[in-house]
Amino acid sequence: MTIARPAKLAVTLAGALAALLLPTAVPAQAQSACSTATAAPADTLADAPAEGGADPEQARLRDARTAAFTERAGLGDFVHRFPAALCATRGAAEAERLVDAWGEALWRAAVNRAQGRRTGGDLPARDDRPLYWARLAMTVRLAQWRPDFTVDAGRLRQRFEDASRGLRDNDFSGAPDVRRVFVSGFDPFGLDTELRRANPSGSAVLQLNGRRITLADGTRAEIRAVVLPVRYGDFDRGIVERAFGPRLAPGPRAGDQITTISQGYPGLFTLEAWAGRARSADPYPDNVGALSGGTRDHPVTAPGLGPGAEFIATSLPAEEMTTVQQPFPVRLNSAVTEIPAGGDRPVDREDGPTPGSRAVAGGGGGYLSNEVAYRSNRLRLELAPDLPGGHLHTPVLTGLPALPDQLTGPDLERNEAAITDEVLDILRHATP
Repeated sequence: MTIARPAKLAVTLAGALAALLLPTAVPAQAQSACSTATAAPADTLADAPAEGGADPEQARLRDARTAAFTERAGLGDFVHRFPAALCATRGAAEAERLVDAWGEALWRAAVNRAQGRRTGGDLPARDDRPLYWARLAMTVRLAQWRPDFTVDAGRLRQRFEDASRGLRDNDFSGAPDVRRVFVSGFDPFGLDTELRRANPSGSAVLQLNGRRITLADGTRAEIRAVVLPVRYGDFDRGIVERAFGPRLAPGPRAGDQITTISQGYPGLFTLEAWAGRARSADPYPDNVGALSGGTRDHPVTAPGLGPGAEFIATSLPAEEMTTVQQPFPVRLNSAVTEIPAGGDRPVDREDGPTPGSRAVAGGGGGYLSNEVAYRSNRLRLELAPDLPGGHLHTPVLTGLPALPDQLTGPDLERNEAAITDEVLDILRHATP
């Protein structure tokens, strides 16, 4: 039996998502303020109103397999009950608090699942894809919402994204004599080619967030993490700076080390010696199909990027981190692509940049994996120049089943476990 609760109680329950008390009903008068698409959420985008039209990333939700990722991970209730919670709000400020609470709860649920503290579903606990698809489905519900008061839709989307990616309510504990290590991973990408793709960097950071580990030198460390979108627009709007700024500014939230992580090359880890200032990855798109505007022959600088050198060197302890060699080799990658001083054509170099050159690509290329390294370490040099920081590329995750309706399989799960376990081992050795 469904019990109708007063609107005030429904909102209170929505704010208590830390305990996963998701609201089960809202009063009729609250529902009347919402569009029918929101009050009765659809399982696909087929019934989405035109004014809440999906972007190319959200449009992939039309594939039924995307809903299977959330349902088979026990995260389906977040998607199904979110519209009713939105309908229970009574003003813009309350809506902001609600999207914060639901985003934070989704993040905690994904972290708890990855670390074995939350059961439900038959997908492997390490899988990063359920969080990605649940978050994306909830952004569609948010876009479809039509309240009878004015809201800033872009601001609500950003707050929800930040909260569900670990940017809010995810501070270091401040325990004495414990090093603070801040890491970032990425969403899955390349989904037009293969919708089932996962990203081992996202999986790794979900498993690491909030954990205490013992480093190779015997000291203790606490890890905090975020998962970043594969979208140029979010980078342009400062998501990297919002994520890393509080961890680099002096104070109790400050980290002692930063490491950005992404998926890179087949069969090996690479510690990138250099991050380049340029975007140059076109024609390879981001997750909404956007291009960077830069190519190998004509690199561009990202909008709003603060002042900095063309290339920034890693300050992570590369010698110690590359002692890890199993099950995948770990290499220091010093390669860059530059336009030499006085030149007008790109040149590939294996030994780093030359003086006065213009960046075309860092060791991680000219895509967002290189850019997160550049942005975070440019900020590090501005706010905490003595802090170790740099970028780690994982091996490409392989092993998807041949049949397209199979979401996971033994090879994929074994390979993901091997990669994410080695990420932890490499971080344990990041001790100067």
